[in-house]
Amino acid sequence: MLLLQEPPPTRYDLRFSLAGFPVRVHPGFWLVTLLFGSTTGNLASLLVWIPVVFISILVHEFGHALAMRRFGRPSHIVLYLGGGLTVPDSIAWGYRQADVSLTIDQEIAVSLAGPGAGFALIALLLAAVKLAGGQLGLGFLFGFLPYPLAQLPAAGWLGSLVIGSLLWVNIFWGLINLAPVYPLDGGQVARYAWLKSDPWDGVRKSLWLSTIAGAIVALGGLVLLQSLYIALLFGLLAFQSYQSLQSRYRS
Repeated sequence: MLLLQEPPPTRYDLRFSLAGFPVRVHPGFWLVTLLFGSTTGNLASLLVWIPVVFISILVHEFGHALAMRRFGRPSHIVLYLGGGLTVPDSIAWGYRQADVSLTIDQEIAVSLAGPGAGFALIALLLAAVKLAGGQLGLGFLFGFLPYPLAQLPAAGWLGSLVIGSLLWVNIFWGLINLAPVYPLDGGQVARYAWLKSDPWDGVRKSLWLSTIAGAIVALGGLVLLQSLYIALLFGLLAFQSYQSLQSRYRS
């Protein structure tokens, strides 16, 4: 979850249901995915990249939605230009609608369920590669390569590209979301953890952590990974956290 505001519906939205959860795909999602995928300069890779990102983010948000359902909170999923968003819904309460409040521990579980779903997909894919007699080099984790290939002869070149891309996107997406930077999932977990230990000052502490961690990751992404995307993303999130800190606690 990179942004927390649901975009307004459009006539071009793709709508369907997944295990009872309404899903809406905003056209901006396809545009941003296409823009990022176009950097490969390879048509085959681009055609693989779009469905891989779609499946990966959908699995991530589905994890959030399942956790919310477990705690009695209905929700719907939106994929848009900011990535994905799982939006809680109201429930019928007599003749009115009411929101279901979760405990701090439940909110933490919901936040962790998104990356957890992606890691579960990774485990299934690794198990499938092993059972099929294939191999997968993990060097791509350190090289930031956009399309690692699973060595799976039975799947062919295209199948290996799909599997390797799914692994890379879900590992990358999961690790990104675990950074203690708001509003990423790791930032949500950090905020609720601070609130649990310090209800009076927890939000301020979590915003400081988000600001500092975001700046560190931005600098590391630029210097170590030479990734302008990581630098810009976390630099922006760090700045937003600092702005929230200043506006919230301005004397």
